Amino acid sequence: MVELETMQEQVRWLSVEEIAVHLGINRDTIYKWIERKQMPAHKVGRLWKFKMEDVDAWVKGGHAANHEGEHGAPAVAETAQRPESL
Repeated sequence: MVELETMQEQVRWLSVEEIAVHLGINRDTIYKWIERKQMPAHKVGRLWKFKMEDVDAWVKGGHAANHEGEHGAPAVAETAQRPESL
């Protein structure tokens, strides 16, 4: 029975609120990513559900990053130039 309980914990589906907390972002961003960036999500009735390992792999694959042409911050922050006189 212990093995079955461990398996159930590993495949737990997360809500929008839980995945937002996991990623440290706003819920509205989650909905935008589902629509605009094909974030891995599954609709169950009216609710969106997520598998943490799928979302983690999606983020690590760079799919959550801003790209040129999208609204928001640039993908790579500009670095300050050091004066040559230092």
